[in-house]
Amino acid sequence: MGALLQNRGAVVIGGSRGVGRAVAELLARLGAGVVVNGRDGDAVSQTVAAITGTGHAATGFAGSAADEATAAAVIATCVSHFDRIDILVNCAGIAEPPDSSILTVTGAQFDAVMASHIGTVFHACRAAAPQMVAQSSGAIINTGSFAYLGDYGGTGYPAGKGAVNSLTLAVAAELKQHRVRANVVCPGAKTRLSTGTDYEEQIRTLHRRGLLDEVSMQGALNPAPPEYVAALYAYLASDLARDVTGQILVGAGNFVGRFDRPTPAFLGYRDHDTSPPWSLEELHTMVVGE
Repeated sequence: MGALLQNRGAVVIGGSRGVGRAVAELLARLGAGVVVNGRDGDAVSQTVAAITGTGHAATGFAGSAADEATAAAVIATCVSHFDRIDILVNCAGIAEPPDSSILTVTGAQFDAVMASHIGTVFHACRAAAPQMVAQSSGAIINTGSFAYLGDYGGTGYPAGKGAVNSLTLAVAAELKQHRVRANVVCPGAKTRLSTGTDYEEQIRTLHRRGLLDEVSMQGALNPAPPEYVAALYAYLASDLARDVTGQILVGAGNFVGRFDRPTPAFLGYRDHDTSPPWSLEELHTMVVGE
């Protein structure tokens, strides 16, 4: 297993902390040369030192990949240091302000969260995709969240994660002919965004509001370390997953799951060439079942 990713060039956006750091360290142990990216230069340096200190290959690039030029420079760094870009992992993101909702969030707060999530993923994928297409190979693994369903409250965070899912599905469809794969991991893990009294109170508040059931609340309050989900990212980066693309997978502790692709449920049909539009009462009967 140690050479599973030998001679691969990898970029981990948001790779200096939390899930991203666990993924960067595992990819390096599996043989990849890793570019660690993060906004905090000290955290980036510490992660690179931890990887190289165990005899593996890594370099760092500090800065926010929500900036187009930074994202392009991170990908270029991988190509210059490791000759190619085989793996792109997007793990960057920020939390919404506590108790944020559509009733309280400001436009600036919403824009900042969206830029951190979907902006980062777009710019990194846009920079890496042409390189991967030229190689006729590559694996993109983006980070989603259970929160895209809206169950965890907020606005920008679920909207950003929902956008990550949709963009990834589009990238997977577009690049499949070039043998470039794209998938999503929705991780559940203990990180700096999922610890602390503010986070715990937010989860309990969502439970009291009826947005989280008891099981979901307890799982959110006691997530597993990031190392438990890192293997799912590494699997998707490897040739073992050569036929896996356009998937939205879940990893939380030792639970692995998948969000099935949404398909429309049949409610009603009649030929528009021979029938008038549905009446409001008819639509109500179909939608509500009364």
